[in-house]
Amino acid sequence: MERITSVSNNRIKEVALWAARAKERRKADVYLVEGRKMFLEAPKEELQQIFVADSLWERLEMEDKDSSGPDAQLKKRILELDGDGRNSVFLVTDEVFRKMSDTQTPQGVLCVLCQKHYTLEALLTRENPLLVILEDLQDPGNLGTILRTGEGAGITGVIMSKDTVDLYNPKTIRATMGSIYRVPFLYVEDLKPVFAELKKKGIQSYAAHLRGTKYYDALDFTEGTAFLIGNEGNGLRTETADLADQYLKIPMEGQVESLNAAIATSILMYEANRQRR
Repeated sequence: MERITSVSNNRIKEVALWAARAKERRKADVYLVEGRKMFLEAPKEELQQIFVADSLWERLEMEDKDSSGPDAQLKKRILELDGDGRNSVFLVTDEVFRKMSDTQTPQGVLCVLCQKHYTLEALLTRENPLLVILEDLQDPGNLGTILRTGEGAGITGVIMSKDTVDLYNPKTIRATMGSIYRVPFLYVEDLKPVFAELKKKGIQSYAAHLRGTKYYDALDFTEGTAFLIGNEGNGLRTETADLADQYLKIPMEGQVESLNAAIATSILMYEANRQRR
């Protein structure tokens, strides 16, 4: 493994730039993940570069070769990737690692992966699709939570307006807890053509909206279904909500007017999951 000791190293400066700017990530067609879990679950064919902090590697070097614990698994994967010739694995000083890291307490392993590319056709032709469509969601934690919860609920894809927060934002990626690797997703310039395709495929679409007259648990989500969720502060634009086949609402007690976007989406996804079991 090559060792990097300077924060002025061009490779390190490039990674730090990718961590900070979505535009640079898009230009290079890469994204970053950090931490043990994200590294161990990362698809091998998508990995491009791996950076390991000195302090972590020193601890892994002390691991008994016959051990089967978490450190042994981590060490085994690092050595396998370093030895297969397809990935670049670098040892870096702790100072250099902090330069690249987006977290307060780095775990000592960071990866560069190639961005994923899905098509609308691929998302809509899955068997009995269960989709989430997001308009202008802005909170990275909400988006990451929707992906993570969506995987648990069995969704087949997430479609996002172009002004939705960047899914490759480091905070979003952390919130997905690895679901970014497995849940198909797509950004679109305009949501209107998406709904035209949904109708062609016979996929029923539902807008979560305060003007809804039917509660979500009174509707049938056992066939192809798409839930439309709006911006955290403003909800759905009327012209976007009207693209859906039907409005639905979630009952509210007390003085609560609305739910967090990720919570509302989770309720709908798991109702669909319940009906399909």
